Amino acid sequence: MVASMLKGGSGRLLVNSLQISLRTWLPGLTQVRWSQYNPYYLEPETNKKYYQKPLTELTEGEKAEQELKEVRPIKAAPSSLTSSVFYDPVISKFVNLMMKGGNKVLAKSIMTQTLEAVKKKQVEKYHKAPDAEKSNIECNPYTIFHQALENCKPVIGLTSIQRGGKYYQVPTPLKDNRRRFLAMKWLITECRENKHRRTLMYEKLSQELLAAFNNEGAVVKRKHDMHKMAEANRAFAHYRWW
Repeated sequence: MVASMLKGGSGRLLVNSLQISLRTWLPGLTQVRWSQYNPYYLEPETNKKYYQKPLTELTEGEKAEQELKEVRPIKAAPSSLTSSVFYDPVISKFVNLMMKGGNKVLAKSIMTQTLEAVKKKQVEKYHKAPDAEKSNIECNPYTIFHQALENCKPVIGLTSIQRGGKYYQVPTPLKDNRRRFLAMKWLITECRENKHRRTLMYEKLSQELLAAFNNEGAVVKRKHDMHKMAEANRAFAHYRWW
């Protein structure tokens, strides 16, 4: 009977209502999606230097890891994973989050143009700067991207918790994955919603990355606003029990 209920539309509504109830009463609960691999499987390694290193130069931990890979199965590498020197897992996640309608080619093109625009702006700034200031100018777009993303990550967020028929915004510390997701989401949302119609996506994104790299811009302000709201609601922090 339960199986027949779950097959129809009423089953989906039941599952959705249960998920909403869990989020309300157990906000610290993290849902885990289904995976075809159990935790016994190891992650694939695509770094060429890992395999080119001589056995005599391996540490005890690396030797133990290699011996472990000889007896345990390894997950199949995703199609997006590559051994290229330009591959960056964080940028790959950013591209996936920026993708719309499954058009990953367009998202990759925008990301490539963004990094190129950041590089051009920083090189131009480098050549115009005096010799004493050139050493302080960062020209690597990958370093700029990671530092900008780090500057946009919030530390504390707000979770809606129900107590006595009333909902309270309780400040809660955020996990690393959640912090990274919010920083990426804010950057993409800012570039899509607050750009001039004649400004291209990669131009706006490069501007926001450079601003965030210098701890400036709308995304960094949004992070500070969230921290201020959490500070204002610190009186409700005792509602967090997990």
